Amino acid sequence: MSRKPPLASPIRRRDLLAGMGTAALAGALPRRADSAPTRPEPAKPALPASAPLPQPSPEPPTRTLTAQPAKLRLRPAPAAETEIWAFDGATPGATLRIRQGETLKLKLENKTTAPLSLHWQGLRGAAAQDGVGGFSQPAVAPGASAEIQLTPPDAGSFLYRPLVIGGSSEPAGRGLSGLLVVEEREPPPVDLDLPLVVTDWLLGDDQTIQPFMLQSNASATAGRLGSWLTVSGKAPPYTLRLPPRSRIRLRLANACNARIMRLRFDDAKASVIAVDGQPTEPFEPVHAQLPFAPGTRYDVVLDLPEAAGASLGITALVGPGLPLLRLVTEGPAKPARPQPAVLKLNPALPAAVRMQDALRPSVVIEGGARPTPERTLDFAGLDLARPWTVNGGIGSAEGKPLFSVKRGTPVVMAIDNRTAFIQPIHIHGHAVRLLHPLDDGWENYFLDTVQIPEGKKLHVAFIADNPGRWLISSSVLERFDLGLWGWFEVV
Repeated sequence: MSRKPPLASPIRRRDLLAGMGTAALAGALPRRADSAPTRPEPAKPALPASAPLPQPSPEPPTRTLTAQPAKLRLRPAPAAETEIWAFDGATPGATLRIRQGETLKLKLENKTTAPLSLHWQGLRGAAAQDGVGGFSQPAVAPGASAEIQLTPPDAGSFLYRPLVIGGSSEPAGRGLSGLLVVEEREPPPVDLDLPLVVTDWLLGDDQTIQPFMLQSNASATAGRLGSWLTVSGKAPPYTLRLPPRSRIRLRLANACNARIMRLRFDDAKASVIAVDGQPTEPFEPVHAQLPFAPGTRYDVVLDLPEAAGASLGITALVGPGLPLLRLVTEGPAKPARPQPAVLKLNPALPAAVRMQDALRPSVVIEGGARPTPERTLDFAGLDLARPWTVNGGIGSAEGKPLFSVKRGTPVVMAIDNRTAFIQPIHIHGHAVRLLHPLDDGWENYFLDTVQIPEGKKLHVAFIADNPGRWLISSSVLERFDLGLWGWFEVV
């Protein structure tokens, strides 16, 4: 991946102005005989006979999204079905698709036994719609419903999953997640646009979901690591047979509670065109691998070989390796596409940041179990009710912000991981650049979820241009539930 020059030039953000013309129709009202005469209005120019009258924009329909118990066979037959929670009977929930500039209206019905709120990971919308129950808005109580209205400013792939202060692990671990796709006004032509949501399940031998013990040693530190993965609700590998030379756009999303993994592309030339929903200059993954933490999304284009009978796929590097996707070519070949798939970069994001003018806050993560010389973990003295701290405390909506900044201020934030665990950290409401260790450049993509290796410090840069209160939170949901989060304020 090429290195870019230091971040130096000021941000420029395009103003988006939308307007609609209206036609005023002048009507004659009956006038009282004793009233004073009025000056006639000037005549309106007539519309051409072929011109239709301007019409108001249609009100977007409201879609109902119902979270409720369901049964699904997660492992191959003859394994028994598993009792899960699902959106409208499916896990993941249906992929919600709208065009850039359109409004999504949802009615969220909660027919589970836990409070529920949906966070739209990566969406740079209004703070009041960030979907963090107990922080940005109230959670939806069991048996209740709530209206959700979103007008995403950006095209891209966004994960929706439960995020409730102190109560995210169980609804997510029972199967509640899905993908919101905001389609570009001019999407690159492909033969198949395929969302693939990877989910981790902790199942017993009888295929039942195991109890949620948030304050056990394992959950409080590593998070809830499952015993089985599914790909878009199906047992892996997810298999498709397609014509040779087909061009596939994969929208990969990690909806696991805690499973951090790497993806390997086998016998496939992959081109990454977006990271965490934001377009990037296309690049090939280094060593054909990509890091894949909870909450992470990639848009990847695969051009299938021109010969029938070829096989390629994606493997999760978990244990000896688990094939997630298998593509096989068969039948007549598609016409060749000479041009690679490219997305237009988001003009609303800064090409660079004036780091010399930046606010420089630090986020220090401490806690968790301690490693021993025998490469085991020492839990002695660990408070399982609050095993993690951020800048010395745990997340609190009533507490002080980690930092407060005026809108439009550049920020270079240090995230210092002083723990023995990789920490995937999600910055809400903003897209950030990952800086190189010597501050001499940055990665050529934006992201909203950053993996901080154990014992390391990384820096991210962004313009704080979205007003409101925003979380900086662990995307491992058990750690989030136990307080590994803080918030900042843009005023």
